[in-house]
Order: sequence, then C-alpha cells, then structure tokens
Amino acid sequence: MNNTLQILHRDDLPLGGFAGLKEHLLVTDKKAWGPHADPHAWQGLGNFVYLADAKFMPKGETRMHPHHEIDVISFMLEGRVAHEGSLEHGEMLSGYDVQVQRAGGEGFKHNEVNPDDEWNRMIQLWVLPEKLGEPAGYKKYQPEAGKLTRIYGGNKNQTNTFAAQTEINVALLEKGQSISVEGKFKAYITQGSGIANTQEINAGDLFTDTDLHFVANENVHLIIVSSLNH
Repeated sequence: MNNTLQILHRDDLPLGGFAGLKEHLLVTDKKAWGPHADPHAWQGLGNFVYLADAKFMPKGETRMHPHHEIDVISFMLEGRVAHEGSLEHGEMLSGYDVQVQRAGGEGFKHNEVNPDDEWNRMIQLWVLPEKLGEPAGYKKYQPEAGKLTRIYGGNKNQTNTFAAQTEINVALLEKGQSISVEGKFKAYITQGSGIANTQEINAGDLFTDTDLHFVANENVHLIIVSSLNH
C-alpha cells in the first residue's frame, strides 16, 4: 500500500455561500471553472469537477436556476430538501437519499428548498458529461447500509446509473466495517471517522491516494469518486 495519502480539511477552508446557503468548496476543477477555480480547493478526478458541503438556512433555498451539460449529484445528510424544477418536481430528499440530475443538451432548471425551521446539510458534486447533447434525466437512490452503493457511472449495458468512466459510490458503514477500492480515488467523509490506508480520517476530510482500504471507527458516511481513465 502506497503511503501517499493526502488530506484536505474542510474546516481549514473559508466559509462562503449564496442565496439561502452557507458552504465550503472542496473541489473546483479548472476544467469547469478555469481562472475562477477556488485557490483553496482541490482539482477533481476524471470528469468530477466540483464538491460543496452546504447547509441551508431554515426555510432557505438555492432559488430557481438552470444547468446545461453537467450532471448534478446531491447527497442528503441532515434534515430534508424539497426538490422543485423541470425534472421530477415535488421529490423530497431525506435520510441519506441521493439525487442525480443530468442536464445534457436539453438542460434543466431546479430549486432545492429547506422546508423546515432548522438548518439542514447537503453535499453536492458536479460531473462533466462525456458526450454532449444527451437528454436530461433524473435518478434517485437510497444507499444500502454496510456496503458500497454505486450512484453514478458504470458501463453502458446497464440503466441503474448514468453510464460514465467516472464512478461515484457511497458507503454507509458501522464500526469495524471496511471497504476497499482499487485505483486512483478522491473520497469525502461527511460523518464519522476511520482509518484510510493507515491514516486517521475524520468528518469533513477530503482525501486522495491510489488504492483505498478504509476501516470505520464509528458510523460513517463516505463518498468515493474513482475514474477508469486515471
């Protein structure tokens, strides 16, 4: 196992935000952001170009806005989000629900709303499409406890996820459970703590290496991005 694991700590980054959100930006890749990429954030992996850890104010919302030629992946962590827009208007995200919206060439508009009187928390990733002009689409997932659940990427012979060379998995682990991933990866631990390739990892850490072996020290929610091209 290579001892080359690198860590970016969320709480070392500036807190920004817009509309009804406060957020930390952990990935803003130059492929998408060019000279406007956040100097404190990391570059992505494959076509993965953006990661934000956001909290919505009570009754806060993103406000309705459009996207084109981007795949927007939202991970619910705390509280709820009411989804509005041109794709599956009226969906409600809670628990560990994951929402994947493909803009394609058709594009979509959406507004994500905190319907409650308490702060909530949601992670959002963006992935660039490998093929332009695809139709817009929507998928929703409920990750399974104790295992890796793929919510994005994979080959074109399946329809459970949007096919792509960049793959995203979610792990919901209990104390003592472990997972392994081969190849280059970037992973974000949103809740809990554990040992990744012999190093301690805590909530709010984005980390990267080649080949991952992770053991949970407590209940963990972990997002893992890998790429077949890297």
